[in-house]
Amino acid sequence: MKRMVSMAKLYLIIMVLVVSILSISAVAMGEDSHKAITQDLMKLIENNPEIGVMLEESIAKAKDINPDRQTNPAQNLSEYYDFIDSASDLIPQDVLNDPANLTRDQILQSICYFYFLVDQPLPQLENMSLFNNTIQYYEPFSVWLRSFADTWGMFLDTEESWNNETYQQFYDDPIYGLQGPWYESSSNWNTFNRFFSRYLASPDQRPIASSNDTSVVVSPADSVPQGTWPIASNSTILVDGGLQVKLGRYFNIEDLLGNDSEYKDAFADGVLTHTFLNVNDYHRYHFAVGGKIVDNRSITENVALEVKWNSTGKKYDPIDSTGWQFSQTRGYVIVDTGEYGLVALIPMGMAQVSSVNFEKGVVVGSDHEKGDMLGNFLFGGSDFVMLFQKQAGFELTATPGVHILMGEKYGVMKGTAE
Repeated sequence: MKRMVSMAKLYLIIMVLVVSILSISAVAMGEDSHKAITQDLMKLIENNPEIGVMLEESIAKAKDINPDRQTNPAQNLSEYYDFIDSASDLIPQDVLNDPANLTRDQILQSICYFYFLVDQPLPQLENMSLFNNTIQYYEPFSVWLRSFADTWGMFLDTEESWNNETYQQFYDDPIYGLQGPWYESSSNWNTFNRFFSRYLASPDQRPIASSNDTSVVVSPADSVPQGTWPIASNSTILVDGGLQVKLGRYFNIEDLLGNDSEYKDAFADGVLTHTFLNVNDYHRYHFAVGGKIVDNRSITENVALEVKWNSTGKKYDPIDSTGWQFSQTRGYVIVDTGEYGLVALIPMGMAQVSSVNFEKGVVVGSDHEKGDMLGNFLFGGSDFVMLFQKQAGFELTATPGVHILMGEKYGVMKGTAE
């Protein structure tokens, strides 16, 4: 057994040395031919050869799962560098499959593939208190992923990211809803991000359910509700993911709101719920309840996405599990509703580009009505988490897994006796 362990250690040392030599050679011979964000990754691997070993292992595992080059073109480190070059200024119509046949699923595939390559479990990352033992959660690679997301986000803010052909392809796909009356004039869209964060033509396009009934909670966004999870008396929730405890894993609300938040224990014995936005959804989010803001902050952390290869459907499936939100880039406001206590509204960036933006008037002390605009996401899938105190007596009325529009009834606060 000791000999086997020694051999394993020797193999790792040899692999680190090999990757280190290859990385130095790559820097000397061809780094300048790559874009700046790719050069940053090459320098990261040069300075941290173990990152290169893990990245190559992750890419190799991805190749074993899906060897098809049409849907998995980056099958070694050199090809991965080329892939990052192209991905950093990709217009989301340029997808892995047929760019002449733009669909929501194809755009989602381009996002999922990026993360599939770095979402393979690695034994050397086990027992490191990461959400998953994959390189996308491991620093300093996770920091580089954040930098990549910012780089691509800046490109999507330029006029080079939007053209008439791109617009027409989105218009022709009915799932985006551009052929109806929902949205503002397309003349306002001069960048991809401006299109992605498009406004409604008027508030009438998303009526607010029971606007005068403070007990009714409305959907904060066009999205798919995922369900509810009870918050224990010690401010934890039990899910599949996180710190392993028997058959489940626990996450603490303190990790979601920040250990310096005065409200980290305010939701004990309450309820957590979250709802998922796809790439085709209206990506502005609104107040699900009315009241006064008592806290407001943004937290920059991971830009990650869990992805599985669907061998039957020959596609990548995103996994919107519960728990990854606790280490993801996010923002939140905590609203005092009065009778029903505090409600935390937590827009959650998912994958590229994980940008959470609040409206200028969303500040501590400001009052807002149910349905008022709260902010917007930029490109990428997104999630929206809500926390309710025990006194709210929140019950989900929307059906998990069934799409709902912003403003439609999401749940009800029935109240509880103190």
